Amino acid sequence: MPATLLSGREAAGALLEGLKSKVKELDPKLVIVQVGEDPASSSYIKQKFKSCEKVGMRSEHMHLPPDTSLDDLMNVIDKLNTDADVSGFIVQLPLPKQLEDKVPEIIRAIDPKKDVDGFGAYNLGKTFLSTEFEHLPPATPSGIIAMLEHYKIQIEGKHAVIVGRSNIVGKPLSIMLLNRNATVTVCHSRTKDLASLTRLGDILICAVGKAKMITRDMVKEGAIVIDVGMNKTEYGLVGDVDFEEVKEIASAITPVPGGVGPMTVASLIRNCVRAKERQTN
Repeated sequence: MPATLLSGREAAGALLEGLKSKVKELDPKLVIVQVGEDPASSSYIKQKFKSCEKVGMRSEHMHLPPDTSLDDLMNVIDKLNTDADVSGFIVQLPLPKQLEDKVPEIIRAIDPKKDVDGFGAYNLGKTFLSTEFEHLPPATPSGIIAMLEHYKIQIEGKHAVIVGRSNIVGKPLSIMLLNRNATVTVCHSRTKDLASLTRLGDILICAVGKAKMITRDMVKEGAIVIDVGMNKTEYGLVGDVDFEEVKEIASAITPVPGGVGPMTVASLIRNCVRAKERQTN
């Protein structure tokens, strides 16, 4: 029997609908800083602003030229940090070449109270403590958790296997799953006999950026498969999972596009609401 489709658009819609009353009450504002003209970034930003409109949240796009210096960007960050009307903001990645190696420094400069991407050390560190301290967690891991909850997929007691150990997805997601009493295995580029480990996963999450690397023979029958990958190919956008093959053996699977992506955006909006709520309190 083919897998149940885990629609991120449906789950994100429900999450956003639940935020409307808080947005009306708190009147938060999200600012997105973009440096340069990366087309993928421009597309992501449009989706974020559409979600802001859906919940009635104020938003602003600060679009800086591609030759922006580190000093100029830091000045913008300083102003946003001290602007009481700005509830939260992000610096959209990737950045132009002259700023690529400055990303840790740039993230560190963002006030943790306004770090709605959840990339800073303070907010990442809080996720290690317990679910009660996941106030501004990274948006993609938080979105994945919200999707599992929306579809009432049990996490506690399950073996979750994550392929990918990035600071943005793999590492924080592993902690958030541990916080919910899953047993977690994290695989990466140096993992030997990857398939033997992925086949153990009751929940299999892949976030490596390699098209269709997870094939049917690498998936446990009846597994929940979450595909974080977004890869451009001559046939269009595909995930890290061979969807057509794996949907025949998994019990549930996310599509690409329309799976994790909308949940990441919805989680960012939720973080901005939470940021304003905590600033107000």
